[in-house]
Amino acid sequence: MGKPGAFLEYGRQEADYRPVAERLRDYAPVERRMDTADVQIQAARCMDCGTPFCHGCGCPLNNVVPEVNDLVCHGRWQEALELLLASNNFPEFTAALCPALCEASCVLGISDAAVAIRQIEMAVIEEGFARGYLRPRPPRERLSCSVAVIGSGPAGLAVADTLNRAGCRVTVYDQAPKPGGILRYGIPDFKLDKRVLDRRLNLMKDEGVTFETGVTVGEDISLHYLQGRFAAVCLAVGSREPRDLRIPGRDSQGIHFALDYLAQQNRRTAGESFPWRKELDAAGRDVVVLGGGDTGSDCLGTALRQGARRVTQIEILPRPPATRPAATPWPQWPAILRESTSHKEGGERRWGTSTREFLQRNGRVCGLRCIEVDWPPVAEGRPRPVERPGTEVEIPADLVLLALGFVGPQRSPLVDGWGVRRTPRNEIATDARHMTSVQGIFATGDSVLGPSLIARAIADGRRTAAGILEYLGLDGA
Repeated sequence: MGKPGAFLEYGRQEADYRPVAERLRDYAPVERRMDTADVQIQAARCMDCGTPFCHGCGCPLNNVVPEVNDLVCHGRWQEALELLLASNNFPEFTAALCPALCEASCVLGISDAAVAIRQIEMAVIEEGFARGYLRPRPPRERLSCSVAVIGSGPAGLAVADTLNRAGCRVTVYDQAPKPGGILRYGIPDFKLDKRVLDRRLNLMKDEGVTFETGVTVGEDISLHYLQGRFAAVCLAVGSREPRDLRIPGRDSQGIHFALDYLAQQNRRTAGESFPWRKELDAAGRDVVVLGGGDTGSDCLGTALRQGARRVTQIEILPRPPATRPAATPWPQWPAILRESTSHKEGGERRWGTSTREFLQRNGRVCGLRCIEVDWPPVAEGRPRPVERPGTEVEIPADLVLLALGFVGPQRSPLVDGWGVRRTPRNEIATDARHMTSVQGIFATGDSVLGPSLIARAIADGRRTAAGILEYLGLDGA
């Protein structure tokens, strides 16, 4: 324990944020880093519990949080970094993007504000880079076996990094111009600075990972070529098939999937060209975002920065309570109302609202016809929304963004050409080693788990890498 009783002396401190008026003028990160001294005080609040739920029940990566906190409290940054990297390949990504399941299961959170674990994790990795602790460390012995990883999102990168450290020759393929997957093209720059991403990718390159971008596997190179050249292939293609809303008026112009909208702005910010013929811009428009999750809030923040006249985010589920409900007791992830930095910048949120129809004028969307819904409890099965008579409303909109989640990997020659078996939920089916129905072909991340958190994607990538090593007979090496 860093300082016995420190949680009685110090309260929880959050990171500071740039003023709203300032950050709406650019796409730079909104969060500021905490001072090192403040981070050490926050680390001292950790009680070093006898049963630390934060790294068992809370963290998919099983980070050993109390031990890291103790090292940070005493200024032993390099040791803290080594311990953190032992369970998490990319703390800079999880610290920026993970909702901190660990904090929700912090024992101190039962009676007080939880330890600021996410901020401590961010400080450890940033101090590691700043102090020169993180530098290229290629494997001492390079093995003859080669593995291909298709997809460079968090799960694919975790597979590649873990296998490379074990000595395998790893090539990562991605059809985008630059590697990073959803981290580069789906997460706005104001949440994840792409310089942070490039810093890690450059380190991986210096350690021996090869990246081949602008390559569509199954079209530019054949599946037969991969199977003949590599001892194993890992599919890390994500869950990118968007959920649609097939209601009257869906064919109207001005209705787009959220990821297309976000990816286009990310490419614009980076000075890249984009393949869409239609440029999506919210400037001066009435924007409606359907979906109340993180992707929806990312659309909200992006639309505000583009100069939207008005932004409304609609969620069919009811408004969550402000405090932890009995249905999700500690140490579970609490079903409570959450506000992202984008929600604090503007816009309107509507809860318990279902969209009946897209209104159109001259072939273009001009609004939505909606109605409020209730969610009565049911004895069995999933609850279903019930419309509340007399609550119909029309919401003006000339740009609608569908942020309704994803239903599985996209249909493509890559997955379907190999004849890889899918589950009834459309994810890729794998065995205990994360191998698909095709010998030597593995799958990982959201393509297997379904849409999930970045920490779960990285954790699954690490497990998949272990399965590949076992398949190659290297698990005991």
